[in-house]
Amino acid sequence: MLRIGVNALYLIPGRVGGTEIYLRNLLKSLAAIDSVNEYFVFTNRETEKDLVPDRPNFRSVPQPVRASFRPARILWEQLALPISIRRRRLNVLFNPGFTAPILCGCPMVTVFHDLQHKRHPEHFRWFDLPFWEFFLWVSVKRSRGLIAVSAATRADLQRYYDAPSQVIHHGVEPEFFDLAVKRQPRDYLLCVSTTHPHKNLDRMLRAYGQVEQPPPLVITGVRGFAASRIEQMASQSVRITGWIPRDQLYELFRCARGFIYPSTFEGFGMPVLEAMAAGVPVACSDIPPLREIAGATVHYFDPLDEDAIRDAFLRLCSGRISTEAARRRASEFDWRKAAQQTLDYLSKSSS
Repeated sequence: MLRIGVNALYLIPGRVGGTEIYLRNLLKSLAAIDSVNEYFVFTNRETEKDLVPDRPNFRSVPQPVRASFRPARILWEQLALPISIRRRRLNVLFNPGFTAPILCGCPMVTVFHDLQHKRHPEHFRWFDLPFWEFFLWVSVKRSRGLIAVSAATRADLQRYYDAPSQVIHHGVEPEFFDLAVKRQPRDYLLCVSTTHPHKNLDRMLRAYGQVEQPPPLVITGVRGFAASRIEQMASQSVRITGWIPRDQLYELFRCARGFIYPSTFEGFGMPVLEAMAAGVPVACSDIPPLREIAGATVHYFDPLDEDAIRDAFLRLCSGRISTEAARRRASEFDWRKAAQQTLDYLSKSSS
């Protein structure tokens, strides 16, 4: 039996995007497949009670720190968390949010969702970038095992840190497959994305403005660094919701006429997979992580070409994008499979 720590100190509900969805689904699936090993989930003051599965072998270990004040969270992770880890005699610490304590006291496995700070440092605030550079470098060097969420991220870990890693893809929630048989398309298009610069929403909105009498466009996701600019650009037919509960998101997918995703950089691209599973016609950027997810089952466009994005809007409006192959492809991505692969990797790294 293993004593497994889970470092969830980074999690701010509704403010960290896909890494929150990742951790919630992974913990839920680990609870479904593993009743033997003990899990100690280190949480912060903002953590909601439903994060930790209600199972006898899962324990919440609250820490008196707020993740929203990043300097305090980092200091706690580096100085106080290792003490709590040693007290519980852990066999391995799982870090699902990029960063890890320098002096942990047990083997560690750290997840890298992307290496945007290396690929696109221009998208980071000047005072944030040094922290990303240092603490992610430390995470690589101090971890016994690294998990990359895609082959593209694995290649970046090798390129920038000369570090091997294990690729473990995300899954997709069963609820999205259920949506496919309940579809009632209405006259709007959907984009699920944070409003960060690399999501390319400004170029998408300019292309959208070139479409004659387009259907309404709904943009939903965490409010990011480019939010003010995007909100100013949005026309009256564009609705920006911010982060919304999952039930509301499911309903948007169920009724969307089509889904567009113009990002210039991704580590994985979970919203594309969700749209595929839900049976929504998909048009997305032609970048390696999205190709890795969708194969030849969706419509791709050059995210730097406004004319190509406009044409993608027109294709979505025309109904000329099929969905059956995309749904079959999405079924290959399963959270239980991801959980089992993660557990196997943690077990191997603990010894």
